[in-house]
Amino acid sequence: MKRLIRKLVPFVLVLALLMSCSAFALGEAADGADEAAKLLEDIKGTYEPLFPVITRPEYDQIWLDPCVAAMGEEAGPAVAEMLKAACSGTIYGQEAIDAYGDGSNGAQFDCLFINGVSTITFDGSKISGKDENGKEVFSHEYTYAGKLSLAGLMEGYLYETADADAGEFRYFYMMSDTPATTYHLEFRYGSSKEDLAKYNEGPYAYWLVAGFPVDADEAMIKNVITLFCEENLAEAQAEGAA
Repeated sequence: MKRLIRKLVPFVLVLALLMSCSAFALGEAADGADEAAKLLEDIKGTYEPLFPVITRPEYDQIWLDPCVAAMGEEAGPAVAEMLKAACSGTIYGQEAIDAYGDGSNGAQFDCLFINGVSTITFDGSKISGKDENGKEVFSHEYTYAGKLSLAGLMEGYLYETADADAGEFRYFYMMSDTPATTYHLEFRYGSSKEDLAKYNEGPYAYWLVAGFPVDADEAMIKNVITLFCEENLAEAQAEGAA
């Protein structure tokens, strides 16, 4: 989660959204179909939003340790809080545009599920979601529709359903993250692939889901927090040195 936030906020808030998997390469295949199919196999499971889990008070020390190590005892705690806040936004689309403008003076990313969904299950070509009461919100079969760039900052795979009633679940736009590589998922879903390709414009502005396995253990929680901190602290230190 590095490249997007670099466009949004200065120095320490260079941070957040982007523990992107380095294995993604546009030249791996002509159209990416094989990689897209493999990704759906690699992410099978049920997911909830990442940040409400990893920002619980019981994990404060896991955030604090790398921040103090990188920034010192005095600055470390404030940096840890900024890292936690950067992807804990609760607004997106026009509301976020009204609040943040182009993001040059700071912004928070909304990394939650939207449109009434609390959990999302990936089961091969079938993707489904349930609300907080366990009632199914959507369930569709998806096929690979091609590669898509998020404003030239991130590259991902686009999947589309042929179901006419899919509405805001017509497309799933998946980055290459998996639980085995970066301990989380990054994706978007919506009714317009053109709007899904924008990051600070349109109905999905400042929104990118960070999903986390509902059955994650404490080791995975520690791993994802540590990775998030180390990558973004390295970016911040590099920016400061430059």
